[in-house]
Amino acid sequence: MDDGKPTGPQAKWWSRPTAGRPGRAEPESRAPGEDTPTAPPGASDPAAPGSAADPSHPTASAPDHPAAPADAAPPGAGQEPQASHRPRPSGTPLHEPDAYSTPPYGDPGPWAPAPPVQRPTPAHGTPLPPQAAAPSPQHPSPVPPPTGVQPQPAPVLPQPQPHPTAVQQQPAPVPAQWGQYDPWAAPGQPLTQLGPPAGTEPGRRKNRRGGAFAGVLLLILVASGIGGGVGAYIERNGGLTTVELPQASRTTTDRAPESVAGIAASALPSVVTLHVSGTAESGTGTGFVLDNRGHILTNNHVVAPAGTTGDITVTFSSGETATAELVGKDSGYDLAVVRVRGVSGLKPLPLGNSDNVQVGDPVVAIGAPFDLSNTVTSGIISAKQRPITAGGEKGDGSDISYVDALQTDAPINPGNSGGPLVDTQAHVIGINSAIRAADSGKGPERGGQSGSIGLGFAIPINQGKRVAEELINTGRATHPVIGVTLDMKFTGDGAKVGTKGADDGPAVTKDGPAAKAGIRSGDVITAVQGQRVHSGEELIVKIRAHRPGDRLELRLTRGGEELTITLTLGSSSGT
Repeated sequence: MDDGKPTGPQAKWWSRPTAGRPGRAEPESRAPGEDTPTAPPGASDPAAPGSAADPSHPTASAPDHPAAPADAAPPGAGQEPQASHRPRPSGTPLHEPDAYSTPPYGDPGPWAPAPPVQRPTPAHGTPLPPQAAAPSPQHPSPVPPPTGVQPQPAPVLPQPQPHPTAVQQQPAPVPAQWGQYDPWAAPGQPLTQLGPPAGTEPGRRKNRRGGAFAGVLLLILVASGIGGGVGAYIERNGGLTTVELPQASRTTTDRAPESVAGIAASALPSVVTLHVSGTAESGTGTGFVLDNRGHILTNNHVVAPAGTTGDITVTFSSGETATAELVGKDSGYDLAVVRVRGVSGLKPLPLGNSDNVQVGDPVVAIGAPFDLSNTVTSGIISAKQRPITAGGEKGDGSDISYVDALQTDAPINPGNSGGPLVDTQAHVIGINSAIRAADSGKGPERGGQSGSIGLGFAIPINQGKRVAEELINTGRATHPVIGVTLDMKFTGDGAKVGTKGADDGPAVTKDGPAAKAGIRSGDVITAVQGQRVHSGEELIVKIRAHRPGDRLELRLTRGGEELTITLTLGSSSGT
């Protein structure tokens, strides 16, 4: 009687089925009353790949359960085979039942079916393509069971519950874009598509993109042109609006009388520029007005190029010009006086006292350096009684000037010669005459083209006043003398009286001031009025700083003995 229970040999609880495997022993018979534990639902899937029911599996020769007896009637059409119900064996197993019947807990052994295939669930509400879905009772596997093997009903696998907010949809036909479906994309992202979106035309879209690009490019060009034009306009016109810079209001032009500006304003109307031309040479210099009669004082080397037939033109600070005539000159003092006629409104420049000048006093020099008239420079008195010699271009010594000069650092350049050196009261204290040139180590230069290095020399106005008065009154100047001939080749300290005079006469003039004072040939004069003398030139400078008739105290050495004598200066006519 067939009661639906399987008959025939049964596998033991711990045995492994080896049916269909060569080289394996047949399973031992189980004791009566023992039964195989029932596997949990879904333990094996007959349709799953790699299972015993899979005809493609190399060891598939029998189904998961023992075959029914031969005399059992096959199920009718539409009738499903009944599953075997095996009672659970007595006793508790050592482990929980294995869902996949992995040995040693159940059959079919190491060839247990693979776990159900699970595919990632698409984004919320996205329909899953049929070919991507796992096998289900509604979509059974198309692989037919092998011949002679009765299909087993597939266990119903638990389906994942959709998200509460997801919308259940029926499977839709598989579109072409599913070939690029990315299951790991973020929720809400659109699926990747191989072509343009539905309903769009590539040609039209390309045309629209090209037109948009052309429009943007045209807009950029127009904006650039407008910006460039605006920038150029702003640069050329100084901005879109008129710019007015702040400026101080106009004030009075008056300055303090003792300031440089005040001194210049007071002295400039009395300063003139001289242009001299002769048959061989010409030159430019400066002078200043001495009186209302038109007498102007300047240097001898300024008017020397005119000679006796040359022209002298005077230009005033106002720009007016006049022709001048030579009144007198003296090469030993390097001074000359010219006169202009028919000029009204002359303003004489007041004369100061050079004996009152102290080293460090501020001074202002006015002249026409390099023919730049009305030039004003300022400085201080750097030294007093600086013995200098200038000239000597003729070679016979007749044009050498000896000056006990005032030294100043006020810039003086060629063209300043003959101009006034004034103090803070705009009074003349000296006549600018010479400079020490940077390229000359022989002494002060007159009329050269070298620039100022801050070493300028001026004739003291006290000496200039005396000479100017003599030139105006007599046309000639007198020189104070002591009546000796000096040995200019002496290299020792002091001025040595020579052994012979001019025309082989005596070195000490007979009945002269030196002879009357007891000076002898070979004496060495070392000081004048207490001021040290180091050379013959210095002695001449110190003597000419005085007037004829002045009494001087001289100190000298004779045969190693120092002597002090007093003499009265004589007079000689200058040239």
